[in-house]
Amino acid sequence: MEFLFPIVIFALAVLLAGLRIARQYERCVVLRFGRYVATRGPGLFWIIPLVDVAIRVDLRVVTTAVAGQEAISRDNVPIKIDAVIWRRIVKAELSVFEVRNVEDAVTQVAITTLRDVIGRHTLDDILKEQSQIAGVLQSAIDAVTEPWGVKVERVAMKSVEIPPTMQRAMAQEAEALREKRARLIKAEAETEAAEKLRQAAEQMMTSPAALELRRMQMLTEVGAEQNTMTIVMMPSEFVEAARAFARKTGD
Repeated sequence: MEFLFPIVIFALAVLLAGLRIARQYERCVVLRFGRYVATRGPGLFWIIPLVDVAIRVDLRVVTTAVAGQEAISRDNVPIKIDAVIWRRIVKAELSVFEVRNVEDAVTQVAITTLRDVIGRHTLDDILKEQSQIAGVLQSAIDAVTEPWGVKVERVAMKSVEIPPTMQRAMAQEAEALREKRARLIKAEAETEAAEKLRQAAEQMMTSPAALELRRMQMLTEVGAEQNTMTIVMMPSEFVEAARAFARKTGD
């Protein structure tokens, strides 16, 4: 019994020393004598002390900022872009064996891919189609990081900075477009108003009573404004007689 007691104590010590706990969002890559054995977790598991090594890998989504990246657009405009990448590890063993530093590797891939994609688009496309360009970036980055066991969930462009001279040029262009649109709208309104007036004049010419009513309405509107305007009324018969006389004289 005296020899059995130390053995039991040693066995318990080995058993306790080999116990590991992986949280719900963690996986442990187990290496035995440097060779891959299995991926364990979540929960409680056991490894052989001094033989096995458990490397913890976090599977939660990680945000990686790619800030202040300068690039040249297809129309040779220098711009500075801030982007954000959301990625997570989907295969713990690949993230351990295939790449040394996952975060740094993903960041460098994002920088090079961002500059390449921006160089294939014009400034107008970059400003107007940021969501589409972000989708292209996500697909390109994910294709590179997939062998590393990393899944790129989303890519977003936070801000796009352009030179001040280009900002002033774009503001002048926008102002010119607004002025052009305003003039076109005004011209269309005047054309429509002239057409309505022509139709009203033709309708009044066919009905003398309508013309008299319009004349009386005009007098009412002028009288309500409290001005010193003098109005001389002339019967419509005089107008018709003058027109007939003018036609007769012209013949």
